[in-house]
Amino acid sequence: MSSPVLIVGSIALDSVETPFGKVDNAIGGAGVYASTSAGLFAPVRLVGVIGDDFPQAALDTLASRGVDLKGVTKVPGGKTFRWAGSYEYAMNEAQTHDTQLNVFGEFNPVLPEGWGETRYVFLANILPSVQSAVLDQLGDSCFVMCDTMNFWITSARDDLLKVLARVDLALMNDAEVRQLTGTPNLAKAAQEILDLGPKYVVIKKGEYGASLVSREGQFSLPCYPLPNVVDPTGAGDSFAGGLIGFLALSDNCAEPDLRRAMAIGTVMASACVEQFSLGGLQAMTVDGAYERYGELRRIVHFEELGLE
Repeated sequence: MSSPVLIVGSIALDSVETPFGKVDNAIGGAGVYASTSAGLFAPVRLVGVIGDDFPQAALDTLASRGVDLKGVTKVPGGKTFRWAGSYEYAMNEAQTHDTQLNVFGEFNPVLPEGWGETRYVFLANILPSVQSAVLDQLGDSCFVMCDTMNFWITSARDDLLKVLARVDLALMNDAEVRQLTGTPNLAKAAQEILDLGPKYVVIKKGEYGASLVSREGQFSLPCYPLPNVVDPTGAGDSFAGGLIGFLALSDNCAEPDLRRAMAIGTVMASACVEQFSLGGLQAMTVDGAYERYGELRRIVHFEELGLE
């Protein structure tokens, strides 16, 4: 039986347009993508907030994935967080057209009884002071990873630094790593982030894969190759969910386990981008994930030089 995973993050209704189609008011949000991804490998405890306008069918979809929704608060008369954006053909960066925080703007998570002892925790991209409030509710035995974004690095830097001092793994993209440290070299910048407190830094590089950095060394993976990418929304959160979900499944968080978990995260991100919203993640099976894991492992394998 897998250890449970606690995920704290946004629950949203997204309107997205890419060169391959468009969806309106589709279920989304960092907490939703991460939970759906992690739920393939471990029971998930989701903490978030929604309004009256969030469809029951979407909640049923999450529950069917093994997501415990006791931590999801519905605000009577409130409206759910909404985001609208689009992608050009390169699809390496979203253009945001509208953001309505609504009830998410007053998000003040309180963990249900017993959830503070959850060993594996992902604090998705939310206000750092809110991440700290969740950390205050956790026991000492937790493995915690956090995500952040450029906006918080600029507007809530001091609070973010306090969070980084308390987590085991910091998850950022390459631009955020450089922004936080003011260092253009990623390898050096990652070491500077380790000096802030986390044991590990995972650097997301979009279509170029991801890297794990620790005091013991560095590990990198490419993306899983796909013939078609439909919608990259939620890919990073799906990566994070796959990573933390697999750690909970293996119930270990040593560096070899983190490397395997990163590969699973890469696989889940590949599933996410194949369809709009949660379609790709819902279509993925455990066997399918492990098959892609094997393919990814073969892609990165190479022999020793064999020179005497």
